[in-house]
Amino acid sequence: MSTNNFVHDACYQDPGIKKYQGNAFIEALPPIMSTAQIKTGLTGKVDFDPKDIFIDANRRIHIIANLLNDFFQPISNHLQLESKISIMIRQGYVGRNPDNGALNSHMQNGYERIQSGDLNSFRFTNVKSTALSMALIGNSGCGKTSTLNRILATYPQAIYHEKTNITQIVYLKLDCPSNGSTKSLCHHFFTAIDKILGTNYETKYALKRHGVETLLTLMSQIANVHAVGVLVIDEIQHLSLSGGIDKMLNFFVTLVNVIGLPVILIGTPKARPIFESDFRSARRGAGFGALFWEPMKNLPSKENPRTGKLSKSEWVAFTDKLWGYQWLQKNDTPLSDELRECWYDLSQGVLDIVVKIFVLSQLRAIVLKTERLTINILTQVYEDELKPVHPMLDALRSNDPERIVEFSDLCMPDIDKQLLTLSQKIEHELNNEDSLDNIYHGNQNAKRLHQLLVAMDCNSDLIKPLVNKAFELHPTMTMQQLMPIILEWYNEPKEKIIKSPTPVIKKQNWNTLPSDDMRFMHSESDKGPYSVYEQLKLKGMIFSSDSWLEYVG
Repeated sequence: MSTNNFVHDACYQDPGIKKYQGNAFIEALPPIMSTAQIKTGLTGKVDFDPKDIFIDANRRIHIIANLLNDFFQPISNHLQLESKISIMIRQGYVGRNPDNGALNSHMQNGYERIQSGDLNSFRFTNVKSTALSMALIGNSGCGKTSTLNRILATYPQAIYHEKTNITQIVYLKLDCPSNGSTKSLCHHFFTAIDKILGTNYETKYALKRHGVETLLTLMSQIANVHAVGVLVIDEIQHLSLSGGIDKMLNFFVTLVNVIGLPVILIGTPKARPIFESDFRSARRGAGFGALFWEPMKNLPSKENPRTGKLSKSEWVAFTDKLWGYQWLQKNDTPLSDELRECWYDLSQGVLDIVVKIFVLSQLRAIVLKTERLTINILTQVYEDELKPVHPMLDALRSNDPERIVEFSDLCMPDIDKQLLTLSQKIEHELNNEDSLDNIYHGNQNAKRLHQLLVAMDCNSDLIKPLVNKAFELHPTMTMQQLMPIILEWYNEPKEKIIKSPTPVIKKQNWNTLPSDDMRFMHSESDKGPYSVYEQLKLKGMIFSSDSWLEYVG
């Protein structure tokens, strides 16, 4: 029994396909998943509790930030990639079956290559490769790496077969070194194997003065010894264009065609010329097709001809799902077509940017006390927080292929710094003399009750004395019991309970008022694309004489 966290003991089951039966490497894999199972397996688990909407702002920003890691909504590209990887792993093992001698033949050929120093040497000529290769190309932020990691995570990384004393590595993922060095990639391979199995290949081979050819030969043999199911090379655009590229691509071809190891190469559009430099190179990356992932398209929903029901486009379905994960206290505003269009224009459908705009906009809405998402807030976040990727997004808007390639691998902005800044702003608010902590003397239940009442459109200034009075008169009551008492006081004529003058809301605070308040619309018109009149018209609050005349005429 294995004690390594990466290694699982083999548990065999019938794969249900005749070609895969009688092959321990395939029978030890998880069952082939249906489309519904793939969606369930890949969908991110977001812990959403509506009660968290009313907790302190400082804690809410941490919950909201978790969306960056937790939210994942599978789309058609993801399902297609999972299907291809599932086939590649299993097909690759068909030609390396440990139960019919095929694996031993591959290993004997590998030993011959080490002895001769020639990757094309062999001892047994009847060894057949069933491996496939694939290239995945897409802009930074389109979800290549995160999707691949989620798909690979549905498999155990390594499986121990007690009968044959073989530890099978189902998948191995490497990042191409930033210097594009073939030797560095070999070092990364040995290090990755050591991390999974606790071996010492790095010390034994990588740290010795072996040449690149010897390292590549050793690398191919170790891949066979440990029955690597698929080798994934990410950031392939880093391959050096000054000599190393051709040697490395030839090696990948050898891994697939001779060693029998499936290979997936992943990169940005800058890697596309690597595979298109000549006809042979183009074929190298297309053994099982080359997937070119473009940003999500902003397509309208269409009616399903079979059912007659409206079928949401991927963009609409994706944004509808994401829109539901809001921890804002005035988030009852539906996702309008205008806001969705703005969201797309700012993000250009790049999934990472779509989610980051959504997260950062919520954080800004909390800081500004607007507590809802608006076109203004999304635009401000784009202008202030996402400047590093403006060139890439401008290139996508231009539809110019050369500009898109030029800016395709810009680093996605990290929001750690923004989180720290926002936390400090919120902390400053909490320490302000007018903060709820000071007003309610640290009574957390009073704060929560205040926030619940504000979410019900009660005036924040009017309910402060009522909440204090309720806790003073009824200290043993629960919040559920106090709520109707305070609402009853709140709905009484104001002169009976509050002698102070009606509070005046300063213009700079109009953004905190309800969405249908004219003052809120005025605050939006100052910086946004729509005037007060246009906002009223979008909300259907302007009487159209033309429509009326057409109706009555």
